[in-house]
Amino acid sequence: MEVTKELKERRERVFLVLAGIFLCAMTMLNILGITRFIQLGYLSLAVGVLPYPLTFLCTDLISELYGRARANFLVTIGLGLNFFIIGTLWIASLIPSVAPEIQPPWQVIHLAESIALPDGDSVEDSVELFTLLYATTSGAVFASMMAYIAAQYCDVFMFHFWRKITGGKHLWLRNNGSTVISQGVDSFMVITVTFGASFLAGAISLGAMLMLMWHNYMFKLCVALADTLPFYVGVHYLKRYLEFTDEELAA
Repeated sequence: MEVTKELKERRERVFLVLAGIFLCAMTMLNILGITRFIQLGYLSLAVGVLPYPLTFLCTDLISELYGRARANFLVTIGLGLNFFIIGTLWIASLIPSVAPEIQPPWQVIHLAESIALPDGDSVEDSVELFTLLYATTSGAVFASMMAYIAAQYCDVFMFHFWRKITGGKHLWLRNNGSTVISQGVDSFMVITVTFGASFLAGAISLGAMLMLMWHNYMFKLCVALADTLPFYVGVHYLKRYLEFTDEELAA
């Protein structure tokens, strides 16, 4: 089938939308991070986890429609953005603050008692808002990077592994089979790296870390199972809209 200029542009626009959702969800994870923990039913979750499962739906759709190379390309771009985020935070932490007399009132938070930070340090009396955000966000970004490298590449690999095993059939198997495994890798690594220093400093117990891992994974697992229908719908309509042939999808 000859791909016209109009059809090629249509395909690139859809790829751009999926890539944009992927990168947006990943960035929200890094910015929100562990700045707040929420209670969702019986699950205790970092608020940054909420948009993250969307990244796996996007990579699965891209893997199915555009192939493994495109999916790995997007994951690599996301990894580069992680470096950009943590690099920007690090540079900002090295730049001195403005003089106290011109500081906005929210720049420094006065504490009623000392608090322990995720990096194992503790602060008393007062703390700069950026210092607090940097302590929570930078650790989460680094943890996200480690988990990201393992989980996202694992997701793409497992998706195409199941696709090869099933001969291109059973969309639900490669969608869930890849995500269930990669989400487990992600949940274990992100909690271990994020709270490793706090655990060694005695600020968080092993039981609490295991609980966070389990709750983190259960949330992602439930979302992964729930996105099976949107995945089927997305593949069905996008395949027709983008006029992909079976030969192109099998390539």
